[in-house]
Amino acid sequence: MNSTKNKFSVAPMLDWTDKHCRYFHRILTKQTLLYTEMVTTGAILFGKGDYLAFNNEEHPVSLQLGGSDPKALAQCAKLAQERGYDEINLNVGCPSDRVQNGMFGACLMGNADLVANCIAQMQEQVDIPVTVKTRIGIDNFDSYAFLCQFIEKVMPYTNTFIVHARKAWLSGLSPKENREIPPLDYDRVYKLKQDYPDLTIAINGGIKTIDEIKYHLQYVDGVMIGREAYQNPLLLTEIDTQIFGTNTSVIDPLSAIRALYPYIEQQLMQGAQLNHIMRHTLGIFNGRKGARQWRRYLSENAHKKAAGVEVVEQALTFIQ
Repeated sequence: MNSTKNKFSVAPMLDWTDKHCRYFHRILTKQTLLYTEMVTTGAILFGKGDYLAFNNEEHPVSLQLGGSDPKALAQCAKLAQERGYDEINLNVGCPSDRVQNGMFGACLMGNADLVANCIAQMQEQVDIPVTVKTRIGIDNFDSYAFLCQFIEKVMPYTNTFIVHARKAWLSGLSPKENREIPPLDYDRVYKLKQDYPDLTIAINGGIKTIDEIKYHLQYVDGVMIGREAYQNPLLLTEIDTQIFGTNTSVIDPLSAIRALYPYIEQQLMQGAQLNHIMRHTLGIFNGRKGARQWRRYLSENAHKKAAGVEVVEQALTFIQ
């Protein structure tokens, strides 16, 4: 089985895994590979903001790109390597309408030659790994043979695939429904690893517990978790010891929140708002007495103009 930094990762999630989220997750786990939200090549090349910004503390961190123009992707990959990213990932899994209209995301599964060309041109520009996040199929192209054809066309240019174990319906289902309605088929991803043992295959979709992660790792090289890691961030505190086998001590949630204070103060000085940072931490006390009051207090106060660390400290008084 391949040894890989992709052994455990937190999925790229639009509007969720921004730099504040990743900084918080890095406090909880040192080993996990963190992903940016999907960033389009157009935003990087023509947008007004700095779409490649991240904090040095986030390493290892991967930039997920959305696009289908090989030249633009290659240009963005080069810029990302210059900025210090550890990996570039091409999105071949997102099913949303706005993604399809731009000819990227899951619809690219239907054009394996183009994906291969994109990866090849990106690889020419960078020394860091270029990986692919994909589905097991799209629409009625959902046979195992279709998945294998896609993999075989792309694998000369990358050896790492993160596979969401659901197919995507490109019409008729919303992105949210596409994360829940098409049935999970973990066995198909296991079979992919079995049939292509030299590839690094990570699995994604519906995984929620440490025991499930360990189970999947018997069959594949890596596990990627999305919503569960975000809504129940406490899970991440166990990853380094349970999955990577480090003998570091597990950080407790109170210490994790207080470890954010210097970052909060630095970001507020740069014009950030407290609620934009703290929204990623709301689930850290799930199941603990006072968790609801903690969430409510932050929701009611963190958006206020002068809100700072003292608001967080006050919110912590509700936790028992």
